[in-house]
Amino acid sequence: MAVMISAQERMTIGQQRRKQMRRIDHATLKVKERKVDALKLLDASMKGRVPALVEMKYQLMAMSPFGYFRGAVPVMAYDFSLGANTGIVSQLCGDAHVRNLGAFAGPDGRLEFDINDFDETIAGPFEWDVKRMATSLVLAGHGAGAKNVDCREAATVFLEKYRMTMLTFARMPVLEVARFKVHRLRSVSTVGGILRMAERATPMHTLLTLTEREDASGGKKRKTEEKPARVFRTIPPNLKRVTGAMAEKVVGSLKPYEDSLLRERKHFLAQYKPLDVAFKVVGTGSVGLRDYCVYMEGNGPRDPLFLQIKEEVASGYAPYVGRVDGGPNRRGNFHQGRRVVEGSRAMQLQSDPFLGWTTMEGRDYLVRQLNDHKASIQVEDLKGAGLMEYAEVCGELLARGHARSGDAAMLAGYLGTSARFDDAVVAFAVAYANQTEADWEELVRWLKPSAKKAKKKTASKKRR
Repeated sequence: MAVMISAQERMTIGQQRRKQMRRIDHATLKVKERKVDALKLLDASMKGRVPALVEMKYQLMAMSPFGYFRGAVPVMAYDFSLGANTGIVSQLCGDAHVRNLGAFAGPDGRLEFDINDFDETIAGPFEWDVKRMATSLVLAGHGAGAKNVDCREAATVFLEKYRMTMLTFARMPVLEVARFKVHRLRSVSTVGGILRMAERATPMHTLLTLTEREDASGGKKRKTEEKPARVFRTIPPNLKRVTGAMAEKVVGSLKPYEDSLLRERKHFLAQYKPLDVAFKVVGTGSVGLRDYCVYMEGNGPRDPLFLQIKEEVASGYAPYVGRVDGGPNRRGNFHQGRRVVEGSRAMQLQSDPFLGWTTMEGRDYLVRQLNDHKASIQVEDLKGAGLMEYAEVCGELLARGHARSGDAAMLAGYLGTSARFDDAVVAFAVAYANQTEADWEELVRWLKPSAKKAKKKTASKKRR
């Protein structure tokens, strides 16, 4: 058995990492050293995506600086790689921002509120998640119309809560950290509202929202004594029913998916029968990747199950994590769906019971439930006291995720009891929010000529 050094010794190692990167140096922003333009980084990240949806992703990113930020993980990952890092490795959410916390149903049916998007998850320097979340609070505050001073204060609240929570975790028994639950969430006004929305987001609600009776969809009517089956609606541009050979491939991918589930969950899945398939456009960062939904039925029509089969590609951080503390580059041939599942399980207190992975046509996919009591914050709600309350929750939950998957004692040793780290990251967050707004403006300018060309092309077709 490997000899474990004590928590105090690991805390000392964390303090020594300040020599590798001083806490005040986290304020440094090195985007002037970019050798690759942000637009080129985005363009490279579009390779392999569905061509018809790439334009949609750009349009979603162009809607606001926060929208741009959501879709620009490859840009921020590149910017992080330009500077030093602590070398203190934890599992990263990878896309830590205010809208990637949300409600969902845990294995016991109770609502959880936690980090809930791990498409970019990877092992890397803990501070990359912290800086991304702090920046998102500034940008979301701007989007909600909050004053600059309030946005800065929100980032400060987040960082102080993250640091103080980590100091607490460093002194707790290991299993207490693993089981730690934030019990006050319903009393937080912003989170309480999300949980109430999640209570209404039932599988039956999804059934009525995303499906229709087969005769209403233009399909063949059945005998009058039978109730018409339900099938997916087509809701352009976000949902389109899939039939034929492609639908068969999607349903066929559930077989290898079963092998990624725990035995008892395979047993429950086996009691559901696939009925219909659709292609769905989701999120901002994921737009352009292949995403399928399978409508399944268990004990009758009032027992629907919706599975999402979502394409996963390498994390935007993959080219840079090889530089962390001299460690090996982790790109390899690892299954990208499995990467996301294992990252989720490492950081979350509880995960979707049907979380797994599969492969289809040589592409890696994540599988999970679709809209099972899921809900998240709206940017416009993040102002005033709500912004501060939510910032505190972000700090507590991100600290829990890092403590579960990393070394709380080493992290606490590095962070310390002063506000040096907090102040530096606040300065970074404000500066990077300003840089994001400048990059967003560049994207908007770049899109205008292409929009004009599209209009001319359409007008030309009309004249023919």
